[in-house]
Amino acid sequence: MAPGDEPVDSSPAFTPSTKFLACALLTGLMLVITALRGGQPPQPSTAQSFSPSLRPGLSNTASAHHPSVSALPPSDPVRLRVPAIGVNAPMTELTLDETGALRPPPADLPAFAGWYGDGTTPGSEGTAVTTGHVDTQEGPGVFYRLGALAKGDTIEITRADRQTAVFTVDAVELYDKEAFPDEKVYGSSPRPELRVITCGGEYAEETGYQGNVVVFATLTAVT
Repeated sequence: MAPGDEPVDSSPAFTPSTKFLACALLTGLMLVITALRGGQPPQPSTAQSFSPSLRPGLSNTASAHHPSVSALPPSDPVRLRVPAIGVNAPMTELTLDETGALRPPPADLPAFAGWYGDGTTPGSEGTAVTTGHVDTQEGPGVFYRLGALAKGDTIEITRADRQTAVFTVDAVELYDKEAFPDEKVYGSSPRPELRVITCGGEYAEETGYQGNVVVFATLTAVT
């Protein structure tokens, strides 16, 4: 697996010192993972993108028609399910390395989804971020089919408090790693939102995937 960096959340749930570090290091912190030989993971179509009229950093406006659901208190996520693409994955907490990049899930745990332990927990007010491998040298990773998600699909995250936060997908977009819209993806939100991120786009032998698939979702139910 080629070395690479994971994205960092910039939610209001951060402590001031952590938020400063995260915001200072956002630019260019992309996933770079070895491509699965002989196959290409699904890529999102333009039909799954936000409306062109949506201004960057205001992704939550796409959720205006979602049911009003109160934010949950913080609680660690333990399992992530995405029925539309057959994902049912345990979750592992991720931390920053010495350079300020978010460590990816271990390469020997390709079926795990990671979450930033010092950021917003899924279901709480703000922008929670989850990441995972699209593939490894051993085969498909947990988010190999992430680009196949569509608006209206659901993402379920079971938490340590035994509540399940159900998010509805607002958009699925593909960004070149050299033009990643940090504020749009990581910007804070007054409502509980979720970002799910993995590698995508073209693959180059020396540098890996050239972009990222990003799923934007909003909390719409709690079970």
